[in-house]
Amino acid sequence: MPVNISPLLPEHLLPVEGITLGIAEAGIKKPNRKDLLVMLLDEGTQVAGVFTQNRFCAAPVIVAKRHLMQSSTRALVVNTGNANAGTGEAGIQHAVATCAELARLVGCTAQQVLPFSTGVIMEPLPVDRIVAGLPAAVANCKADNWFSAAQAIMTTDIVPKAASRQVQIEGKTVTITGIAKGSGMIRPNMATMLGYVATDAVISQDSLQALVRSAADHSFNRITVDGDTSTNDAFIVLATGKAGHREITCQDSAEYGLLQAAVTTVAADLAKMIVRDGEGATKFITVQVDAGKDADECAKVAYAIAHSPLVKTAFFASDPNLGRILAAIGYAGVDDLDVSGIQLYLDDVLVAEQGGRALNYREEDGQRVMNQSEITVRVVLNRGSAATTVWTCDFSYDYVKINASYRS
Repeated sequence: MPVNISPLLPEHLLPVEGITLGIAEAGIKKPNRKDLLVMLLDEGTQVAGVFTQNRFCAAPVIVAKRHLMQSSTRALVVNTGNANAGTGEAGIQHAVATCAELARLVGCTAQQVLPFSTGVIMEPLPVDRIVAGLPAAVANCKADNWFSAAQAIMTTDIVPKAASRQVQIEGKTVTITGIAKGSGMIRPNMATMLGYVATDAVISQDSLQALVRSAADHSFNRITVDGDTSTNDAFIVLATGKAGHREITCQDSAEYGLLQAAVTTVAADLAKMIVRDGEGATKFITVQVDAGKDADECAKVAYAIAHSPLVKTAFFASDPNLGRILAAIGYAGVDDLDVSGIQLYLDDVLVAEQGGRALNYREEDGQRVMNQSEITVRVVLNRGSAATTVWTCDFSYDYVKINASYRS
């Protein structure tokens, strides 16, 4: 079961003026399952995004990036059950056909529709089922449909992931609501698996693009479940401009800072939910690296720990076999690292310093922390002032079972 995720209710999620959402059961992979989402955007909505850097990126990623450059966006369509990745030119044609049909239904151009897919890779997209399901999804569109939308984009997720927040900008209430999906194949390299955050803030396109990249770097780009970067990752931020404050155009302004902080908070909440719902996860682990020479070496150390199967299985077993963490630090790729200057903490317990076991470390103290469902690993490099934090989970038997039977 997910690690300490509070139950989500529809009333927890705030509508965003200018956006409606509709879902359908299209039978893409399995019958009687919400698997198709449509988001309709009022004219004038600004859209910005970041996408996977996996070179085998999926057809919908190629088409969505192309459409974002060609035209304003009026609709998004998301299907689960099939990734439409590794499908060649036919996959691109299927993504375009999906956009064209939704455009016909809602009265816009195909270039104003962004497609997204998630599911099994290298299987042909059942575009006929998606096209057949689109009318029902469009008819279902309403402003307060965020909870159902979060359910409609789930794959191996156990729980839907969504969050809302409000902030005051120039005396106006600005709403931010977001949804995300992800549970396995999680090691984003730009964004997230699939994540959508909407706001009614008034912001220029250039400022929104800067905001989405910053939000991704402080949330989805700081999580890992299994070290695999998906072919379909996308993080999209939508700004309808309905809140009524003056347009945010300066990235140094206080108003930009307020909006950036609020959007990043929602994105970070969603990112942590993905880790807490990691496939088979039983523990939520924060890896914090402090006092590094620069952010790059801090990230190398953090991800070496967070990706290590030996470290992750030790956490699953609640086994304070903490030498595995030292080994991961050692192979992280910081070539001039002086290990005698490092300190390793497990929560508040000093485990290692001066190149070995801390003098006052006791196994029972390590065991006490390892028995918890939430643990912080803190590494102090003592080389500078840079720091970074990565969130991850353990590896359990269920991770293997889930992925061994993914296509069944």
